Amino acid sequence: MALLETGKYSQGSVPGSVNPDLANERQTASFSVEKLTAWLDGGAERTRLRRAVVDAIESDPVFSRENQYFQSQNERYEAAVRKAVHLQKKMHEMGWSEDGPEFKYIYRAVAGDVAFLLHRIFMRSISMLGSDEQVAKWIPLASQYQLIGSYAQTELGHGTYLQGLETTAVFDVTTQEFILNTPKISAMKWWPGDMGRSATHTVVFAQLYIHGKCYGIHPFIVQIRSLQDHSLCPGIIAGDIGPKMNFEHIDNGYLMLQSVRVPRENMLNKFCEVQPDGTYVRRGSQKINYFTMTSVRISLISGEAIPPLMKACTIAIRYSAVRRQSKLKPGEQEAKILDYQTQQEKLLPQLAAAYAFHFIDDYLQELFDRGYREIQRKNFDTLPELHALSSGFKALVTQYCTSGVEICLRACGGHGYSLLSGLPSLYTKIIASCIYEGENTVLLLQTARFLIKCFMAASTGQSVPPSVTYLAAAKPGKCPAKNKLDFLRPDIYTEAYQHAAVRLISSTAAKLQDLIQSGVKKHDAWNRCTVQLVQAAKVSKIYLLIWFFSL
Repeated sequence: MALLETGKYSQGSVPGSVNPDLANERQTASFSVEKLTAWLDGGAERTRLRRAVVDAIESDPVFSRENQYFQSQNERYEAAVRKAVHLQKKMHEMGWSEDGPEFKYIYRAVAGDVAFLLHRIFMRSISMLGSDEQVAKWIPLASQYQLIGSYAQTELGHGTYLQGLETTAVFDVTTQEFILNTPKISAMKWWPGDMGRSATHTVVFAQLYIHGKCYGIHPFIVQIRSLQDHSLCPGIIAGDIGPKMNFEHIDNGYLMLQSVRVPRENMLNKFCEVQPDGTYVRRGSQKINYFTMTSVRISLISGEAIPPLMKACTIAIRYSAVRRQSKLKPGEQEAKILDYQTQQEKLLPQLAAAYAFHFIDDYLQELFDRGYREIQRKNFDTLPELHALSSGFKALVTQYCTSGVEICLRACGGHGYSLLSGLPSLYTKIIASCIYEGENTVLLLQTARFLIKCFMAASTGQSVPPSVTYLAAAKPGKCPAKNKLDFLRPDIYTEAYQHAAVRLISSTAAKLQDLIQSGVKKHDAWNRCTVQLVQAAKVSKIYLLIWFFSL
């Protein structure tokens, strides 16, 4: 996992050897690579486990990616399915757990190039939103792959705006069933992974109607393909949406529902229930049905956003250590491009960001685990903060990592443009993370709404969630730095970013209030402030990133 961990061989060298320039760079390191590796992994034992898992995967020919850039979309998909099936057998043989650290190491080793990844989100949805009875029924079946699950939330007409989803689920009291429909073309489920060809079941998010009244978005388990011959079930229209920039191995699909009936017990009902007579009972926050997305966004940061930047930094920096171009001094041999200050200016900030993001990910996971424990106790107070943190950091990290991967690609010149460098596929993969599981601008605006609300509360002396206590504790005044060296002090630059975050949030809140008091309607006033709101949300997350990294 360490970004500087040694590889088997490098560009320009014979397999089994190390390029002399790269070897020299490693020998002159001012720190222990092994200690850094263990620190990043979470301990020497985790490093040992990771290496054992990676070695087992890389030595298995089934997981070879040698020819993937020369395969068609269908060949990539079929290879991913073979790998997924083989992986289940191998995990059983090796005693690896899907719930343990092994799966993270496996996923990184295969570069995510396996099928059925949405199956995990299907299971996570049931585990988080399902009752004990539903978990007992569905999770064993899913764990043993007696069915293949997907997650159907996004529609052709609506993505991030979940309240606008148009799929309906009408409760039929006489038959004790929900009748699901996609009433118009824009209601068609669009983009779900594993939907196109693989999934037999999916969690469908739909507007719940009982006796003509809408109760909002709720999740339903729906079977879409036969377990006997894999044919589509009655009322189901589904297929693959076609070519994409990346993820050729994933059968992203569409789903239309035509009066599809599912039993009353198929609505995930840990936090809400429809009783036989149609009575609706809620146990907790209405927003709990969105909690799976909070979990997915945090997993996305660690699994889909940070690793591509780490890999891109590793490729670009190693390349820069062995690539020689032009001369720094007349009469000398051509210089390593890493010795040029302009190359360092491109790459080293990306490397630093990769480390910072790695540690903020640990912080987010800890917060999520703590919040989830509270939710299991039916305490939903942490939901708004968890949503704001997962949304804001998902937007910040994916946006920065996308930019960072592109910088690394361009820093490698023409060779970076070759698919065989690995950089183009990293870029086209990570750029999607700015869009799926919530478009970044929308997520930043949702974060900003939370920040404005907390700022107004802090201004009147009310308590606020832990991540925004700085809104009430900000120190007025000028920057205490006396010279440029003072900005190397963590307390100085951390306080500076705190000041910037509070100033942007407070000035935006003031502008919003001024517009409303002048007679502008609230929604119009909000729209007039969205540019500043996005900027305030970004800076607030940058401050938290710096604060945590400086601890």
